[in-house]
Amino acid sequence: MSDFKYIARNTHGERIDGVIEADSESAALRLLDEQSLFPIKIVSAQKPGGVTSNARVRPRDLGIVYGQLADLLNSGVPLLRSLDSLIRSATKSNMRVLLQEIRDAVADGTSLTEALRNHPDTFSSLHVAMIQAGERASFLEDVLMSLSGFIERLDDLRAKVTGALVYPALLVTLGVAIMIAALLFFVPKFEPLLAGIDQPLPTVILFGMSAVLRNYWYLLVFAGIGLGVAGMAGFRSEAGRRIFEVWRLKTPVIGNVLRMVAISRFCRILGTMIANGVPLLQALGISKDAAGSRLLADRIAEATESVRAGESLNEPLAEGDLFPPQVLSMIAVAEESNQLPRVLVQIADTVERRTHRQVDQAVRLIEPVVLCLVAAAIGFLALGLLLPIFTLAGSLGSK
Repeated sequence: MSDFKYIARNTHGERIDGVIEADSESAALRLLDEQSLFPIKIVSAQKPGGVTSNARVRPRDLGIVYGQLADLLNSGVPLLRSLDSLIRSATKSNMRVLLQEIRDAVADGTSLTEALRNHPDTFSSLHVAMIQAGERASFLEDVLMSLSGFIERLDDLRAKVTGALVYPALLVTLGVAIMIAALLFFVPKFEPLLAGIDQPLPTVILFGMSAVLRNYWYLLVFAGIGLGVAGMAGFRSEAGRRIFEVWRLKTPVIGNVLRMVAISRFCRILGTMIANGVPLLQALGISKDAAGSRLLADRIAEATESVRAGESLNEPLAEGDLFPPQVLSMIAVAEESNQLPRVLVQIADTVERRTHRQVDQAVRLIEPVVLCLVAAAIGFLALGLLLPIFTLAGSLGSK
């Protein structure tokens, strides 16, 4: 039950303000109608001045809720009773308010997908698309459990990467500070001393960087701000997001990991939907949105049209070089043996295991790579300043 503040008028036209307790907004309206009150405005009493569902919800908390809801639904508990149970067990006020709003929307006849879509800041389009696929094909519990595991693995990966980046980030910050201080205060002191001799290329580059930083620092600041604003504006557009995704997928190591994660999602959702009796064309149309990649969704949409024309699934997926040959071979054999649902889920499991190993290897490489970059920058600084001095000393010694 929730409290709703209302402004209404009675049969005599008098204004009446009050609070009414009801399961949902529509239930509150029915109670007001039974009291011969004509509502002008009605809002949840929890929102004004208090904690609202707009408060930040941590991904790990969201993953726990997905897992708990999946367990309740798997045990045969209806959706509304499951949400009531989650509301009672919620320990954080923002999560409790969020679940209450979702529960009220579902009680009013809205699907769970639409109820989640009303909170785009909390539930990403990928989560909504996956839950929509689960609702349509009656395997919502599997989708929620998959999302819970995915969020938990992603949170663990984020913590692992963050922990691995702490020391390199400190080194980068210290190295950049040293370089800027050296270019502003230390390098200019060497310019008069080395003005009359032939300067090697590292020294010329170093003096040029120092002059640009000292004389045009404000232009560099404005240029950085302008590039940042332009980048954010471009990222908000559909074309900009598509270009960014193409660049991201072509990034070494990271691009391959992101591509394989999207393929894993697509295979798992498609295989589960087909196993639950959803026709292939309809399953393809739904699962393409659950992949989380625009490029992959475009390729799947083209494959859907090819399948509609009577072609096999693996042939159109092979175009664009998004799917690895091993995955395509497994899909081709699965189609021939009529084992597509089982093989697709097997592909998803295999791809996830391999992707995790690649991520672990990449994380272990971060620290030595950053150390080498910082050492190279400081070495270039020392080389640019010391090389002409050694050259001058050698020429003087030979005379």
